[in-house]
Amino acid sequence: MPAAKIKDEGRENAFRLFVSLSQADRFIRRSGKRMGMKHNWKPGTMIYPLPAVLVSCGATPEEYNLFTVAWTGTVCTNPPMCYISVRPERYSYPIIRRQGEFVINLTTEDLAFATDWCGVRSGRDYHKFDEMKLTPGQCTVVSAPLIEESPLCIECRVKEIVSLGSHDMFIADVVNVRADDRNLNPETGKLELAEANPLVYVHGGYYGLGEKIGKFGWSVEKKKS
Repeated sequence: MPAAKIKDEGRENAFRLFVSLSQADRFIRRSGKRMGMKHNWKPGTMIYPLPAVLVSCGATPEEYNLFTVAWTGTVCTNPPMCYISVRPERYSYPIIRRQGEFVINLTTEDLAFATDWCGVRSGRDYHKFDEMKLTPGQCTVVSAPLIEESPLCIECRVKEIVSLGSHDMFIADVVNVRADDRNLNPETGKLELAEANPLVYVHGGYYGLGEKIGKFGWSVEKKKS
């Protein structure tokens, strides 16, 4: 490599280091915290935290099953759509594929044990509603059961199944939402879901939400005089 090119690359690397140190210095002065160095990891699923939900399925009480899903979320607001990603070898996979319906039941700190247990035990061997002493409830639109102990139950109808690799994604229309009145504000009717102490999943662990930091739009909200 020509000496001039080596010299230019050395200058460029020194400039990048100067910029990085300047950014770190500004961050420390602004927040009082030290900025850590970033490391490269191999590609992986590192989007956390995620909701740890219990998905219920089955058309008859004998077939009812529960399993834990963290690969879930919203895909569209209008029309309301969501998804769950499921391994084809899971016991519930053929049930949902055949029935075309399922329910996403949000979980809470009180449901943490059941949430974990239902994720490591198979419906081939256990009737999970009975084992975890959870109550199957009747949905309004779909035939799959909901969990009465859940603060919010989202009734879903499968729209499309996308094979991706280790998981198949069930993209679904949200056809109804059942909210527990224990979490409804009696004056406004607003759902106060945070008061139910929702459960989240972070890289192998279950956590509560912690304290509220702000609300949507608070960063640009005009201060009241």
